[in-house]
Amino acid sequence: MPRFRSTPLGELAARLGCPLDGDAQRAVSGVASLEEAGPGDLVFVRGPRYTDAFARSRAGAAIVPPGFDGGERPVLRSTRPDFDFARAVALLVDTERPAPGVHPTAVVAQGARVDASASVGPYAVVGARARIGARSVVHAHVVLYADVVVGADCVLHAGAVLREETELGDRVTIHAGAAIGADGFGYTFDASGRPVKIPQIGRVRIEDDAEIGALAAIDRATLGATRIGRNAKIDDLCVVAHNCDVGADVLMVGQSGLAGSTVVEDGAILMGQTGTTGHLRIGRRAFLGGRTAVHKDVPAGARLFGAPAMPERAWHRTMAALARLPDALRRLRAVERALGIRPPRASDEA
Repeated sequence: MPRFRSTPLGELAARLGCPLDGDAQRAVSGVASLEEAGPGDLVFVRGPRYTDAFARSRAGAAIVPPGFDGGERPVLRSTRPDFDFARAVALLVDTERPAPGVHPTAVVAQGARVDASASVGPYAVVGARARIGARSVVHAHVVLYADVVVGADCVLHAGAVLREETELGDRVTIHAGAAIGADGFGYTFDASGRPVKIPQIGRVRIEDDAEIGALAAIDRATLGATRIGRNAKIDDLCVVAHNCDVGADVLMVGQSGLAGSTVVEDGAILMGQTGTTGHLRIGRRAFLGGRTAVHKDVPAGARLFGAPAMPERAWHRTMAALARLPDALRRLRAVERALGIRPPRASDEA
């Protein structure tokens, strides 16, 4: 379980910028769900539908929307309780940070530079000329190839691998087992039709505040750079192929994949198992529903669903029509038999 700092509600309200109704001196020492909270815990309530659950909860304090009846308990008022609860968790949790320095079992190549305030964990490998910035944490068994650059305040979790010349900005998080900078899947064919590898000599650049999920793969460019933009969030088991350009604030949910040279503009959202063909553009703030298969450019702000991708309303109509299709087929077969077009078959009644 994480550890939390006991914090007076008045201090928490001031740091969040939320009005407080109730005792400012009362402290919270944890966070929890409505069902599991105890008297020392802070919870949040999205709206009136949770009134009964809040009444049953043992929580000591809550973040609630304007107008919500908090009863006798102290409440912080917020127009976005879920957002401010997330901020509160970040303020309350007491994250344990490894001590600065290089663990005796780590291997740091000659010529690599590790800031004195950074931490390099057990059995990590830091390659030639690699650089690790201030306060960054490299956990156990992380491997940094030659010429990798890690900015300030980054966290690289156990088993992540960053291939040569990968560059991270500041405050980047790489989760366990992610592979950054592996060769892109690029091949041509010889005269007999056998695949021949195209050398992948580019790199990966990940900008400030981005986060890469566990076991995700971000491939190096064939030439130039594969880019992950500022504050982009890429979930577990996602694939970003060579020469893709993922913009700022993009969200890619688990098992999504971008084929080579796909451009995803700022703020787009790709839900789980979305896939694209290569060399296309997904417009700014587009939304792609789960399992959407994209085979052509997507306009800015579009909402697409399905395989192949189609506009949201068309997809809903198609799904509704599919539910009626068996009955429609039975009626069509009955008409065909009545007209003598189709001989009766036992399977027609199935």
